[in-house]
Amino acid sequence: MDPSSPPPPAPPAPRGTGDLRRSRTIARVLDDLIPIPGTSWRVGLDPLLGLVPGVGDWIGWAASLHLLGSAVRAGADGATLLRMAGNVMLDAVVGAVPVLGDAFDLAWKANDRNLRLLERVVADPSHTRRASRGVVVAVVGGTVALLGAASVGSFLLLRWVVGAVVG
Repeated sequence: MDPSSPPPPAPPAPRGTGDLRRSRTIARVLDDLIPIPGTSWRVGLDPLLGLVPGVGDWIGWAASLHLLGSAVRAGADGATLLRMAGNVMLDAVVGAVPVLGDAFDLAWKANDRNLRLLERVVADPSHTRRASRGVVVAVVGGTVALLGAASVGSFLLLRWVVGAVVG
């Protein structure tokens, strides 16, 4: 080999590795960013974002949807996508309840659960199959619709509680 010739190109990175890196960062920031001294527990920004009325939950949900999108791009099967969407939906519905939802976010860690599912898809792509567009559209559309419904429900509940206390 001629020493002046350029080195051979590096093999392409496995499909989904860039998304996987970003997804790991998102999951860590939302679920495990800050260690609680004296314990093995860690807390992320997700329960703290939930304390900001209205927009806090939406920021966390939008970040959670990145993991779902990463799974779609990595070729996750419909069952994996449904499990991931279920984790996000449960986090959204319970998380929308003031105070109780934030406590739930501390323990549920939907992003960490979804990251583990995504890592399985990326680690063994031979056991995954390309999800149909219909499943992807249904999962993403259903998730967004449920997030919207959870937000409206949370707003109405908060308005009712404030009205009962003030009125």
